[in-house]
Amino acid sequence: MEKTDILSLAKEELEEKIVAIGEKKFRAKQIYEWLHTYKVEEFSKMTNLSAQLREKLDDIFWINSLKIQKRLVSNIDNTVKYLYGLSDGEKVETVVMEYKHGNSICISTQVGCKMQCKFCASTKAGFVRNLLPSEMLQQIYTSERDSGRRINHVVLMGIGEPLDNYDNVVKFLRILSEKEDMSLRHVSVSTCGLVNRIYELADLKLGITLSVSLHAPTNKLRSSVMPVNDRYPIEELMKACRYYFDTTGRRISYEFALIDGVNDNRESADALIKLLRGQNCHVNLIPVNEIKEGIFRRSESVEKFKQMLIDGGLNATVRRTLGADISAACGQLRRDNN
Repeated sequence: MEKTDILSLAKEELEEKIVAIGEKKFRAKQIYEWLHTYKVEEFSKMTNLSAQLREKLDDIFWINSLKIQKRLVSNIDNTVKYLYGLSDGEKVETVVMEYKHGNSICISTQVGCKMQCKFCASTKAGFVRNLLPSEMLQQIYTSERDSGRRINHVVLMGIGEPLDNYDNVVKFLRILSEKEDMSLRHVSVSTCGLVNRIYELADLKLGITLSVSLHAPTNKLRSSVMPVNDRYPIEELMKACRYYFDTTGRRISYEFALIDGVNDNRESADALIKLLRGQNCHVNLIPVNEIKEGIFRRSESVEKFKQMLIDGGLNATVRRTLGADISAACGQLRRDNN
């Protein structure tokens, strides 16, 4: 009999399974606490359960875990980048960052990515599979355990397109919301613009922040760097984003990677101002991450571009670069260690 991935079960699902094997319902609460509060990785450590029950659990369930393949610590700002080994031998990346407001973690949602954005390292090694809810949770739990830092904010912006792994991501978010020490208002989900999923996510009203990887203000320019735009043009994406705000009341964050000579000029700034005018949104400017085989170069006009947006009435900031000395941007470590 194939064992059940117990860490991927929501609280209600665990209760049903524990009752089904002839145990009292309150046992599920104890087990859930061991898994998600104490974060144990072995049933033998659940010491308030009988030895008989622990053996029964071990026969029916398994606790998914990650192995630290590589750990890099920045000498500049204490950013920690992990390369995690999964149970099937695949690898993903996770980054823990220190801010004044607390510790933030950027987790991966897939092994590889299908989206083929031209400037992204994550897609270069190809798509392998979706991550399970347990594998997303363990990126948080293992990083907390290893670093000794309590995670306050979670960002789904690592390797993969979160909304392409929609069911597992939503399951992960629901499990995360059941934890007393985590509010989904402290969670951001990034997408390159899977419009159908944005509507579905909006209707769930989970309270998360939606970050949209825009990177260009026109269809012609966006399609040249992000193939997903051929499937979901900017007009459809903007309509979905307005629906998300109207439904959830949560402000959209637009990610805009500035590429030298491509989208960092006055023409692009004016087009972006026109596109986003009237929206309750925030523009997060990012100097593009240069990758080994890439043709794109980091813009030197980031501050100038930011001021153009502000003068045009948009709320714009430049993302703080963390972990520069350890290549903390996603995708490079996994690719170099394949």
